[in-house]
Amino acid sequence: MSAAQAPTLEVSGRPVAGIEQEVLTALRKQFPTELLQARVARPRLVEVVIDRADLVRICRFLKETARFEHLGCISAVDWKDHYESVYHLENYYNGCVVQVNARIPHDDPKIASVCDLWNAANYPEREAWDLMGIVYEGHPNLTRILLPDDFKVHPLRKDFPQEVDRQYISRRKLKGGKGMPEVWINMGAQDPRTHGRWNMKGEV
Repeated sequence: MSAAQAPTLEVSGRPVAGIEQEVLTALRKQFPTELLQARVARPRLVEVVIDRADLVRICRFLKETARFEHLGCISAVDWKDHYESVYHLENYYNGCVVQVNARIPHDDPKIASVCDLWNAANYPEREAWDLMGIVYEGHPNLTRILLPDDFKVHPLRKDFPQEVDRQYISRRKLKGGKGMPEVWINMGAQDPRTHGRWNMKGEV
C-alpha cells in the first residue's frame, strides 16, 4: 500500500498566467478565517496578512502543499502599535511569490521561528532580532549578527533614542587592560541602521 501523499496545486508550467489568483483562491479556501487581509498585489505576487499564531501552519501549507520551496527573505517592521515579520516565499515552478505579513503585538514581540521549514531563515531571523528585537522562538542560535554582542538596544525600533542619547554607539568607551586602554573605532557610516559598518579595535 502506497503512503498517502499531500495534495499539490495543479499548474501548467512557468510562468503561469493567472497563477496569483489561483494561489489566492487556494489560500482563502484552506484558511477561511486566518487571513486578516489577502489580495493580488501585482502579477505573480500575492500578499496576505495573518496573526502570528497562524504563521507556521500557513507556511507549512505553502511549502509542502503549494510548493513554495524558496524563502527569499525575512524582514521586520515597526508600525508603532504592532510589529510585523514579513516573509517572501517563491514557487520556482510557476514563478509566483507570496508575501506573508505576520502581525506581532508591540508589547510581546515574539513569534515562532520557521527554521524548521527553511534553513534559510536562520540569518534573517537573527538580523531581525538584532535590529528590531523580535524574538523568534525555537531559533537554534538567536544571537546578534550585525551589532556587537554587548549592544544594549535594537536600533530599527521607532522608539530608538535620538543621536544625543546614543553616543556610545559611535564612540565606544575606553576599556582598561594591561595598563593600556582600548578604543573601538567605527569605520564607514556612523549609523547602526546602515549596512556595511564595521568596528576596529585598537590600543592607544
